[in-house]
This record gives sequence, structure tokens and C-alpha cells, in this order.
Amino acid sequence: MSTPLEDAMDTLIKIFHHYSGKEGDRYKLSEGELKELVTSKLTNFLSGQKDPLLIDKIMKDLDSNKDNEVDFNEFVILVAALIVACNDFFEEQLKKEGF
Repeated sequence: MSTPLEDAMDTLIKIFHHYSGKEGDRYKLSEGELKELVTSKLTNFLSGQKDPLLIDKIMKDLDSNKDNEVDFNEFVILVAALIVACNDFFEEQLKKEGF
């Protein structure tokens, strides 16, 4: 039986590979694939965003090797940054509530 953290890791891998490879390299996300993944799997994150160029900016920031694709390592950086931002938000809320 797997642990919740192992399940989360498995889910990240499966989601990445579900969207990668529809265009070009099957082990990388094109900008279109990244947009599809983010809009379908990070809907709450996007709901408060008003910047129409957000996906373009995310792609540019993540694409560290400038090949116009996001590999799994680059994708994990996005997920980790979002997790850190969420944790910071929740910690701030707890501080405001006196915890």
C-alpha cells in the first residue's frame, strides 16, 4: 500500500505524461500542452488571475534551457513553487488567527 506522498508523486508523473507528447517530444510539454494542463488541472490557481499572458510568462520562466518546451524537471519547479506559495498563504492565515 502506498503512502499519500507516494500517491501525490505518482499523480504528478501521470498528469505530466498525460499532457506531454501530443505535440513534438513526448517527454516535454509544448506551450499548448502546458496551457491545456494548467487550465484543466490548476483551475483554482487561474481563477483569480486576470493576466491573459500568464501561461506565456510561466512558459518563459520555466523553460530554463530555452528549447520552447517544458521537461519534467522544469514542470516540477512550477509545482514546487505553487506548493510553497500555498504553504506561505496558509501560514500567514494561521498567524492572523493567532495560531
